[in-house]
Amino acid sequence: MRIDVARLGRRPGAMITRAETAPSPSRIGLDLLAIPVGAPLELDLQLQSVSEGVLVTGTVAAPTEGECSRCLTPFTGDVEIELTELFAYPDSTTEATSEEDEVGHLVDDIVDLEQTVVDAVGLALPFSPLCSPDCPGLCPHCGVALATAEEGHSHEIIDPRWAKLAEFKDD
Repeated sequence: MRIDVARLGRRPGAMITRAETAPSPSRIGLDLLAIPVGAPLELDLQLQSVSEGVLVTGTVAAPTEGECSRCLTPFTGDVEIELTELFAYPDSTTEATSEEDEVGHLVDDIVDLEQTVVDAVGLALPFSPLCSPDCPGLCPHCGVALATAEEGHSHEIIDPRWAKLAEFKDD
């Protein structure tokens, strides 16, 4: 996800567009839901020269894989994120006055989008992903997935204070 912007030059207003597919360099996302390694990242970007650097705007779309936080069923989906990131020129005022991780930096006329995409995907994915919005989860007593359990799945729960009397029930 490295883009050479040498042909863009440093003329404010100069712009190039890039629409390409690149493999995911690593697993991008959270514990339960992420873009897998090697998954196709659909990049649709505009790179525009501004006075302080290169402004990258556009979208990144990719397939996701994960498991439901309620029933632990594996599922797949898609994520699409919007990017707007400034990559400062090495000798610009923005680079001199901002923290190291506050703004992206151009190195040898290369824009490296990997960390920008990782950060944006981490914010876009849910912390507790669900296989469906109405997922009932697992049975708290036997652990079976309630979505696939037989209708009326239940367990007879006896209050432990009365459990000893249950022995006399069959007599």
